[in-house]
Amino acid sequence: MAQIKGPALFLAQFMGDKKPFNTLENITAWAKSLGFLGVQLPAWDGRCIDLDKAATSKAYCDDLKARCNGLAITDLSTHLQGQLVAVHPAYDTMFDGFAAPAVRGNVKARTKWAVEELKKALKASANLGLSAMPTFSGALLWPFVYPWPQRPAGIVAEGFKELAARWKPILEVADKCGVACAYEIHPGEDLHDGVTFEQFLKATKNHRCVAINYDPSHFVLQCLDYVGFITEYAPHIKAFHVKDAEFRMSAKSGAYGGYQDWKGRPGRFRSLGDGTVDFKQVFTKMTEIGYASWAVLEWECCIKDGSQGAKEGAAFISQMLIETPTKAFDDFAGGKADTKTNRRILGLQ
Repeated sequence: MAQIKGPALFLAQFMGDKKPFNTLENITAWAKSLGFLGVQLPAWDGRCIDLDKAATSKAYCDDLKARCNGLAITDLSTHLQGQLVAVHPAYDTMFDGFAAPAVRGNVKARTKWAVEELKKALKASANLGLSAMPTFSGALLWPFVYPWPQRPAGIVAEGFKELAARWKPILEVADKCGVACAYEIHPGEDLHDGVTFEQFLKATKNHRCVAINYDPSHFVLQCLDYVGFITEYAPHIKAFHVKDAEFRMSAKSGAYGGYQDWKGRPGRFRSLGDGTVDFKQVFTKMTEIGYASWAVLEWECCIKDGSQGAKEGAAFISQMLIETPTKAFDDFAGGKADTKTNRRILGLQ
């Protein structure tokens, strides 16, 4: 069997009001028909999960698993709730829609709500028998990522200090639940590359529940070494989004995209196999570091329809899974040896 589990599907981009996307039972039956073995649930979507019940009732969680047509629940995604832990005022209005209606327009209430939702999701993850919770970090510093005028001295350290303080009570619950917070390294978040992940890790005093949700597509758009990243941060990678992307050199715009829509940007997300991510190397390196959790398709493509992307993606991931060898390829040429033989071969006696 392959060491990495899969294929699995992140349901967030597929949930809708029409069959087969309107209920957990219907969408998991559809996913199963495409060849998926697991699903990642968006923890903000009531059609997939009642977070209040899941946080307090293992019986509810057992029933939830039974409703998935034999597919495993791989993780609970809390990207939207995580985003709201830290929001720079420039984004308040745009991010308000991620929150419950009762706390919109009230920053303090919204932040408190997000923190409590994340705590619930961690408890729900534990009740489901999961070990990692993919999420976003939120961002206080993103408007200053490429600043003019220059950033004031100390503002970055202050931003990470505050971000760590906001996550501290969540990480304490994570520790009690035995569930890692797997932050997706993502532009728009304060944790958007390896260096910023390290800054946050340091600010949390190397908290053992600070982990990574690895997604190579976001590194392609930032021109980062996405395979080398796996080696650098191997101990922290606890979740894996399989998403493709491409960066097409342009004479008119670059990494920032010129305020264009996704089709017009030099860097854009694609369906699996249609972009430039070298997934053979990615899966090789993930296998090499001992990653043994799920490979979860996150479909985002501005060219191809999601239904086609999901169908092709299930087969694509299946083909990438590596069955680790049970013996070395050159074992047949080996022979028994002892110290006397080895010394004779070396010409020492």
